[in-house]
Amino acid sequence: MSHGDPARPNAAARKGSFLGTMKAVAWSFFGVRRGADYERDVSQLNPVHVVIAGLIGAAVFVMSLVLLVQWVLSSGAAT
Repeated sequence: MSHGDPARPNAAARKGSFLGTMKAVAWSFFGVRRGADYERDVSQLNPVHVVIAGLIGAAVFVMSLVLLVQWVLSSGAAT
C-alpha cells in the first residue's frame, strides 16, 4: 500500500542495483547530476541502498583524507 505518488513505486519494490546507487552517490558527492538523471534516480533507487552507499562513500572520503594527512606529515613536507 503506497501513499505517495502513484507514478513512483514503493521504496521496497524499487529495483535499482546497488552498483547503480553507488554511481549515483559518487556523482552526487561531486555535485554533478543532470535533472533527468536525478528524476530517474528518485524513481528507481532504493532509499536503503542510498543511505548505505552514502555511509560507505563518506567513510572512504574520510579515510582518504586521514591517509593523505598521515602521508604529508610523515614525508616532512609539513615542517
